Amino acid sequence: MARTFLYDDHVKLGAKIVDFAGWDMPVQYTSIIEEHNNVRNNAGLFDVSHMGEIFVYGKDAVNYLQTLVPQDIEKIIDKKAKYCQFTNENGGIIDDLFIYKLKENNFLLVVNASRVNDDYNWMISHKDNFDVVVDNISDSLSMVALQGPKATDILAKLGISKEDQPRTMFISQMKLIGEETYISRTGYTGEDGFEIIIKNEKVSELWNKLLEAGKEFKILPIGLGARDTLRLESAMSLYGHELNETTTPIEATIGWSIDKDKVQDYIGKEVIQKQIQEGAKRKLIAFKMIDRGIARHEYPIYLNNEEIGYVTSGCVAPFLGENIGLGYVNTDKNLKIDDTIQIMIRNKMYNAVITSKKFIEKHNRNN
Repeated sequence: MARTFLYDDHVKLGAKIVDFAGWDMPVQYTSIIEEHNNVRNNAGLFDVSHMGEIFVYGKDAVNYLQTLVPQDIEKIIDKKAKYCQFTNENGGIIDDLFIYKLKENNFLLVVNASRVNDDYNWMISHKDNFDVVVDNISDSLSMVALQGPKATDILAKLGISKEDQPRTMFISQMKLIGEETYISRTGYTGEDGFEIIIKNEKVSELWNKLLEAGKEFKILPIGLGARDTLRLESAMSLYGHELNETTTPIEATIGWSIDKDKVQDYIGKEVIQKQIQEGAKRKLIAFKMIDRGIARHEYPIYLNNEEIGYVTSGCVAPFLGENIGLGYVNTDKNLKIDDTIQIMIRNKMYNAVITSKKFIEKHNRNN
């Protein structure tokens, strides 16, 4: 089992450790509900060092990346972040990721922990004759996420003024605690905040200084449990649940992230473009439970006693105080917001209502 360079810090803080994608990771320190609500109201610090970092650079970097994702890489300006997907020949999602343009012909890709090797191998297998370097240095770097309405105050207390902090969906290379870091204004909580990449040897010092600086702002270390409820309450997809190699971006209702007028060819373009024009046979929906029950991954979804789909994620949303979920349903039923469906929970039907994916008001954009 792999461990991040913050493992000993987690143990000292009394974290409950679990296996996640082959990593020993903290699932919670106090309680998931307390940690979740503290991120919504104050600030939380996450160890996300299990995520992968792959650098792509060289004179053909743009043209190379254009072949791998449905997004138009040529449109990305310097220091900008772009949410992307690697897609296969059938339009299925190999992984969802962020691509950051550091400067001309120089990009940083942050990929999911469980997909690092698959992504890297996929990238190498499609390198062809492009004059480009694909450098997976995930083992050399660590990453922490500082999230919540007080995140900007905490970073300012460590010497990066609010005026100098990157804007939403931008990345900056700057010194923090005397070390070179990459700081992006991105996250997975629906709140404002930052993801900070630093050398492994310095991440423990950074972690502890952020916790110390954040004391007056009621910061807490946050485990994977609250990370999951925060992202679900914000209707953000998780690879292996809402996203996988048999699911297209159109089915996953993340077509908003795709440049539909992209001229360049990319893997899976034909399938994705056809779905854009004609629609997909299934789609991801959001729902709230009417009856008292919690929907879980792979529970069947019914309409008038006919199975029409399945749940991908479900939980008690701590901030909302409601039971919510995401799932796929067949589009031939023409379901819409406010329609009632049923979730099969332990061989019994429970009513739910389809909602928009705005479970909560997101605060992940700065002015």
